[in-house]
Amino acid sequence: MKIRKNDTVKIIAGSYKDRGKIGKVLKVFPDKERVIVEGVNIIKRHTRPSQKNQQGGIVEKEAPIHVSNVLYYSNKFNVTTRIGYKRLEDGSKARYCKNPVCQEEIITDNQ
Repeated sequence: MKIRKNDTVKIIAGSYKDRGKIGKVLKVFPDKERVIVEGVNIIKRHTRPSQKNQQGGIVEKEAPIHVSNVLYYSNKFNVTTRIGYKRLEDGSKARYCKNPVCQEEIITDNQ
């Protein structure tokens, strides 16, 4: 899967209230092809009081979104782009932006 944890993504499809939002990927589920994006696709969970949660009540949390509904967002150029892979001179494989505006910028894991 081309989207990784801590990538910045833009929601391109789905709920009318979430479409167009930009957020950071918190968790990736490669086997289910889903990602959890910070502040997007919020669901309300009704929890019963228990020993772990004394008060109970309604808890809001992010739900997973299918990876086809998000696009990588380049903070440097402020554009969405698809991601490709290419081999570098040293033989390692790296991700890069396919959008011509990005000039094939190499995406590092700490961005």
